[in-house]
Amino acid sequence: MDLHLNGKSVIVTAASKGIGRAIATEFAREGASVLLASRQQETLQHTVTAIKQETNNEHVDYVVCDMKDAHAIKAMVDKASKWNGTVDVLINNAGGPPAGKFLDMKDDDWYHAFELNLLSFVRTIRAAHPHMQKQQCGHIVNIASSSIKQRLDNLVLSNTMRPGIVGLAKTLAQELSQDNILINTVGPGVIETDRILDLNKIKAKQQGVSEESIKNDAEQNIPIGRYGQPEEFAKVVVFLASGANTYITGQSLIVDGGSVKAL
Repeated sequence: MDLHLNGKSVIVTAASKGIGRAIATEFAREGASVLLASRQQETLQHTVTAIKQETNNEHVDYVVCDMKDAHAIKAMVDKASKWNGTVDVLINNAGGPPAGKFLDMKDDDWYHAFELNLLSFVRTIRAAHPHMQKQQCGHIVNIASSSIKQRLDNLVLSNTMRPGIVGLAKTLAQELSQDNILINTVGPGVIETDRILDLNKIKAKQQGVSEESIKNDAEQNIPIGRYGQPEEFAKVVVFLASGANTYITGQSLIVDGGSVKAL
């Protein structure tokens, strides 16, 4: 299948590692011009070099961007536009909010989660929209969490902010359709990333068991019987953001090996 991504201008945020890196790598494999964004310059530099080597695609670059900084977000989109003439694809991704229960969280925790995990998506879409509107075409994919379908234990901030992304995308699917801009949301289940391993450490400490025990228990609740890999998740995102997708918009998809029980 031709995904029609060769030469397309793609932005992937929170792309220095984990799911974001995997997504950026898959776009590079398809011949896109990929701009990676993250707060960590050194990690970004290493990631960009590695992706170029893995994919033989030299059209990979980076920009340092704090997703809580509105000016930095605009500068990120401006760089992509100047580099490639436009923005064809926007992949909204951000690090997960801290684990914890409702009574653990202070006002600052809520403000931080809102700004990083919801408002940043609003800002990036607002910045990229004029470029997509001008060419009457664009794809946006928001990376969320399986908490958009089923609440997760000890993750009250994620359970609250992530569904807001779905509401935003569902609204914009209608409002931006006149400009042929498609927008969807994809939530990872248990994908083997640093984020998941960190959460396993927290659970292991709370329960007084080993991290391996936490992982084994989790895998027993996944019908496929194992953690997902970032590359498996990335392929779904890349399809939805590609020219091969011409009719799917406003949808929420979970990539979880069948673990979410909600309809």
